[in-house]
Amino acid sequence: MGLALAAMSTLGWAADNPKAQAEDRLKNAATVLQEIAAAPDKGIPNKVLDGAKCIAIVPKLVQAGFVFGGKHGRGVATCRTATGWSAPAFFTITGGSWGLQIGVEGVDLVMLIMNKQGMDHLMANKFQIGGEASAAAGPVGRDASANTDWKASTEMLTYSRAKGLFAGISLGGSWVARDADAMDAFYGANTSNTAILTGEVKPPAAATDFLAQVRMVTAKAEAKKSEK
Repeated sequence: MGLALAAMSTLGWAADNPKAQAEDRLKNAATVLQEIAAAPDKGIPNKVLDGAKCIAIVPKLVQAGFVFGGKHGRGVATCRTATGWSAPAFFTITGGSWGLQIGVEGVDLVMLIMNKQGMDHLMANKFQIGGEASAAAGPVGRDASANTDWKASTEMLTYSRAKGLFAGISLGGSWVARDADAMDAFYGANTSNTAILTGEVKPPAAATDFLAQVRMVTAKAEAKKSEK
């Protein structure tokens, strides 16, 4: 009984503690990236991973709907800098949809930002996918050479997984915004996305495991690409 009460107390503390929530998000995001990148048949192509300027991950984006639908999730992003991957920036993604739908579903989402324009949007406090920023479902499979559309002008390539399987998802009309609660708890008040994602801010110790996973996944992609 005492152990159960202690566990419940810990869960309640985490739910009310933005820094603890941010640290949990980093752990979950690292797991999602590792699993989606390593999927044997429909993983993220090495050329796409190697070319990504930034990586943004949303563990358990929740989609819910009954005719009217909606999406909401909390994510974390990091960008390449001259000295490696940046400290993580925290964001929210919120969007609506219209159509015949019913149910609630948790979707793991990875967004790869492929060019400077996409990076600039990610560093802003808020932007709309499909309005200001273009996004498209990314190619799957280890070799993306047969599909070169992703090399053109798309700012973001998206990969989503529901119940362990890759799934299509539309992010058009969704808003991506700076997660002020998580950012303030993790870095202190008024730390900007730009300062974090350009490498001005040193990664805190709590981000070590997440960034190690990002480096591992992208280093493997670079090595595999160079073998061809």
